[in-house]
Amino acid sequence: MTSDTQAQAQTQTTGSCCSGSAASSGGCADAGAVTTVYAVTGMTCGHCEGAVSEEISALPGVSSVKAEAASGKVTVTSAAPLDEEAVRAAVDEAGYELTGRA
Repeated sequence: MTSDTQAQAQTQTTGSCCSGSAASSGGCADAGAVTTVYAVTGMTCGHCEGAVSEEISALPGVSSVKAEAASGKVTVTSAAPLDEEAVRAAVDEAGYELTGRA
């Protein structure tokens, strides 16, 4: 596998080049992206994390979501700032409560 093929495989597998060596070398394609951390109550397990991530991922412009049940934090990366009410509605649809930004 060439280094270009490996980079493409990593991007496809992880959904972002903004991790590992690409991020530390400044080679991130999401340089203009906005990252926001939200506080969500009610998540207790991996299933909860998946439900919240799935709903938020469906919002236009969202490129990645990382939900952590243990901390109650959901980190969202998007092309532009998201409407907080849209994020709140997505979290509500998943069955949890957005309490604000973390």
